[in-house]
Amino acid sequence: MRLLVIGGTRFSGRALAEQALAAGHEVTLFHRHATEVAPDAEHVLGDRDGGIEPLRGRTFDAVVDMCGYVPRVVRSSAELLRDSGWYGFVSSISAHLDDLPPGATEDSPVHDPPASGDEEITDESYGPLKVACEQVVREVFDDRACVIRPGYIVGPHDPTDRFTYWVRRSALGGQMLAPEPHYALQWIDARDLAAFVLHLAQERVGGVFNVVDRAPTSTIADVVATAGEAAGSTVELVTAGDEWFTRRLGDATDEAFPMWEPGAPGFHAFDPSRAFSAGLACRDPAATIRDTLAWDRTREQAWPMAAGLDLERERSLIEELRSER
Repeated sequence: MRLLVIGGTRFSGRALAEQALAAGHEVTLFHRHATEVAPDAEHVLGDRDGGIEPLRGRTFDAVVDMCGYVPRVVRSSAELLRDSGWYGFVSSISAHLDDLPPGATEDSPVHDPPASGDEEITDESYGPLKVACEQVVREVFDDRACVIRPGYIVGPHDPTDRFTYWVRRSALGGQMLAPEPHYALQWIDARDLAAFVLHLAQERVGGVFNVVDRAPTSTIADVVATAGEAAGSTVELVTAGDEWFTRRLGDATDEAFPMWEPGAPGFHAFDPSRAFSAGLACRDPAATIRDTLAWDRTREQAWPMAAGLDLERERSLIEELRSER
């Protein structure tokens, strides 16, 4: 298979490129900067926003769009490559409304697209923009289009630190501040997402898929315990309710405890049955935790991380919480 990956050098795109190459496919990566990732692939440098001309006149058996956020930009690539066999667009489960109940499926309500010309990407516009991009891809490719909506993507090479924060902090041991320990999390390992997308591309499967592991994938307490055990550390969880954290941290609560969504009870409880029926397979959550820890230890482990509490701030909050009890 001749596979084009738009944005295939980071995280899940990187995993997709590596798996496709390992399977013997002919892989082309379109991205902006030189990289040492996937050296056996063809690398085409350009900018999808106004600089996609290097791909003009080329067709592929399958295209996977890993980094489409603005419908105008997605339209340019979709129309340029419309003679290709299949187009997979990696959207987001955030395309769905924020207040869905547990058990939501691909057919559950999604956001309305933003007003025409609104391209600013914010927490509020991210989902609506993804919906608009999905519509563009389906318009151009019709039944040759596939929309993939992953939830939280986790695992090695995660640039966001949203999951890695929990793993690294747990491995550090000691007193660790956290919200409700039995809060259920739902995620997809980047490597499992890549394997599923590659399967869809090979089979040219159309439709829409919410791609997450079955709920709950794990709990905060499970992540802490598994990472602590893997690191040989002892962790003492110090917990409080969401109201306490909101009073102390305000709008910074989401950044302090990434992946915690107390105001959206359905966000970590989607029904991924359609994806599993189509071939999705997910590894043991403990393996994802251990692999993430092993990868994180190859990096320079600086604090603060891109997400999560700074250690000094955590200590001061623990002292404050204990003084109130």
